Amino acid sequence: MTESTGPAETVVEVDTNAPGTAISPDLFGVFFEDINYAADGGLYAELVQNRSFAYSPADRPEWHALTAWELLERDGATGSVTVSTDAPLHTASPHHAVLRTTAAGAAGLGVGLRNEGFDGIAVRAGERYDVSLFARLADGAADRLVARIESRDGSRVHGQAELGPFHGAWQRHTAVITCEGTDQDARLAVVASGVGTVHLDLVSLFPQATFRGRPGGLRADLAQAIADLKPKFVRFPGGCVAHGLGLANMYRWPATIGPVQGRRQLSNLWGYHQSMGLGTYEYFQFCEDIGAKPLPVVSAGVCCQNTRVTGQVGLPEEEMPGYIEEVLALVEWANGPADSPWGALRAAAGHPEPFGLEYLGVGNEDTITDTFRDRFSRIHDALSEHHPEITVVGTVGPSPCGDEWEKGWAFARERSVPVVDEHSYKSPRWFLENTRRFDTMDRQGPHLYIGEYGSWGNHGRSAVAEAAYMIAMERNGDVVRLASYAPLLAKRGHTQWAPDLIYFDNTDVWPTLNYHVQRMHSANSGDTALPVTVAGAPQAPPVPDAARHGVHIGTSADTRAEFTDARIGPLGAEPAPARDLAGWDTESGTWEPDGAGGIRQTVTGSGARLLLAEAVDGPSYAFSVRARKNGGGEGFVIGFAVTSPGDWYQWSVGGWQNRWTRLQRVDDGVLHDLNDPVAVPVETGRWYDLRVEVDGRRIRCYRDGELVHDIEDAPATPEVFAVSAVRDSAAGDVIIKVANATPEPVTVRFRLAGADADAGFARTTLAVAPDATSRFEPAPATPAEDRMTGPVCDIPPHSFTVLRTRPGRDQL
Repeated sequence: MTESTGPAETVVEVDTNAPGTAISPDLFGVFFEDINYAADGGLYAELVQNRSFAYSPADRPEWHALTAWELLERDGATGSVTVSTDAPLHTASPHHAVLRTTAAGAAGLGVGLRNEGFDGIAVRAGERYDVSLFARLADGAADRLVARIESRDGSRVHGQAELGPFHGAWQRHTAVITCEGTDQDARLAVVASGVGTVHLDLVSLFPQATFRGRPGGLRADLAQAIADLKPKFVRFPGGCVAHGLGLANMYRWPATIGPVQGRRQLSNLWGYHQSMGLGTYEYFQFCEDIGAKPLPVVSAGVCCQNTRVTGQVGLPEEEMPGYIEEVLALVEWANGPADSPWGALRAAAGHPEPFGLEYLGVGNEDTITDTFRDRFSRIHDALSEHHPEITVVGTVGPSPCGDEWEKGWAFARERSVPVVDEHSYKSPRWFLENTRRFDTMDRQGPHLYIGEYGSWGNHGRSAVAEAAYMIAMERNGDVVRLASYAPLLAKRGHTQWAPDLIYFDNTDVWPTLNYHVQRMHSANSGDTALPVTVAGAPQAPPVPDAARHGVHIGTSADTRAEFTDARIGPLGAEPAPARDLAGWDTESGTWEPDGAGGIRQTVTGSGARLLLAEAVDGPSYAFSVRARKNGGGEGFVIGFAVTSPGDWYQWSVGGWQNRWTRLQRVDDGVLHDLNDPVAVPVETGRWYDLRVEVDGRRIRCYRDGELVHDIEDAPATPEVFAVSAVRDSAAGDVIIKVANATPEPVTVRFRLAGADADAGFARTTLAVAPDATSRFEPAPATPAEDRMTGPVCDIPPHSFTVLRTRPGRDQL
């Protein structure tokens, strides 16, 4: 929002004597999904990439079992390396390296293997590193290895240790290397001691300085950044990772516990590999270490509906009883006594006491098909019967609106699901427009978990909008049970999704503006929402109806297409030909007229767009065009109701890898979906007649005369000045939170019945320009702390402010 109107002073009254409304003690948490290299190469502190020689084209077409490894033939040593599956260390990880030295070098050493790590291996002088591997001697005298941390060019050895002796059977060998130099781009080399053949598996290098010093544990700085959020819960291992692309890709928790060599590794649906070193036990242990409740998610017996070719598929009928037992076993593993069958496995891992599991998610963003209903119902019924102490978290699809969302809510009410998981990836303006959506929720129905949300940006506008939305959650903390931003982590050079909460590389961690909002909220949680009255709050100005609308045509990413016969006119009449397409303004892409009134977009790459500004008198008209895809991966984008450079609607036809068509709105340059996607891909070489009818807020989209979308978009007035007040009974404090999304400072007088406002407030303020942003660099602003005296203060523009005070005598 860019403007607001308000009086000189705003009055906020809080009744600190009121009993108030109980807030969920678990409201603000975090969601960890293995996306953006969040686990391997990220939170999981392992420094060796592809340590089990398990990479394959199933992960990425260019990958193979020796990806990230190279053969070293130094000082005249010769030999070879291959990968074998004969007599493996474990059937769950069947590959191992066969390192064969045929001639020793001048120093008497044989050949070696060297690992590049994840974008290099970052080491620090004076720190100690645990190196380990499984090995067996196949033949010859190469019964030892020298493990070295060395520079990228091999000219400097930062530290080394000897591993061995090896014998004819698989055996684990360990050593400690003390690093003598700091190097952000080091390598790990293991070099044979002489001529012979040695088999290697699970080659590992871990810093001893992990989070809480746990061997084979988590990267300390990343884990600490999450811990500093003071999350009340951690949801894991994913979203989409949980149900997988296809049944074979489902995350099966029993395959992620026990010794790491026995864990089933998986191709990650985000395009890389999961070693499962960060498995179920490690997730639960991390939750305990940071004082957060675990919230594991299991598949509802179906795979992701976005699975190519098959779509959503349910586990075969004959497998369902075993899968239900698997879900029940997770509860026993987490909560059962140490002498129970599954509890004994937890105890064997080093945790004899139960973890105290309370929540279990079943499903993620699943379409509400008959198959889903059947599989979910059986899992839910079994949990209710055998573990009524567990709160099941269901799912209502991938959006906070639309047919799937409505079907999900209806099904949850029918099944009496206690909590449902809703996801909201929207524009900042949408979050401000929807701060009142929880006020009218049925308090007797399922509670809400906002399991994934984010406002499509790491800039100030997004952060403040999220602060306001979290205020709305807190005001309704009796029915909004849980909430977590997503995604949590993103690594430089390996980001499949943006925005994210924390960015990092091998040496640095960059919390975002969004992160600071999350931390300010979570670190200042209350148990009771207090009555608040706000008088004279700034209001968002009414959105004027634009006198004229622009339209545009274009292509999605990596797509070539041509357009012809563009027409615009009033509703109810035959649209007239628009200006020749060659005369439209090129905003992006490479366009060539076809000589017959049409135009072609000829270069693949990012999306392309042609704009005809002020094309039609608004707000009711029809816009049509013929379009043909000539090549590439996606389809067309038809824009309309363009009222400013950052505000318009668009119809994406054949978007998201040419799977869907959907209607979208762009607010302040940020796009979000208005409806569920419809599975209508675009065929190459075929002409399509595309028509959009705009009737005020009513939008209809037709493809070849068939109605595809019919939506009335009537957003609420944005709440640009949001306030909540809560009681923190444990600390004896009253906490007031204010999100000011306006461009002006707001003078606020606080009146607190039952508190001494003259005593002042401890104040924390995050103020930032709306367009200021950062990802792989320090955030442009961080929270500032001070003490405010008296009952009046100025709330800065584009800010989030938290005030704490101790109730005392009544305010006069």
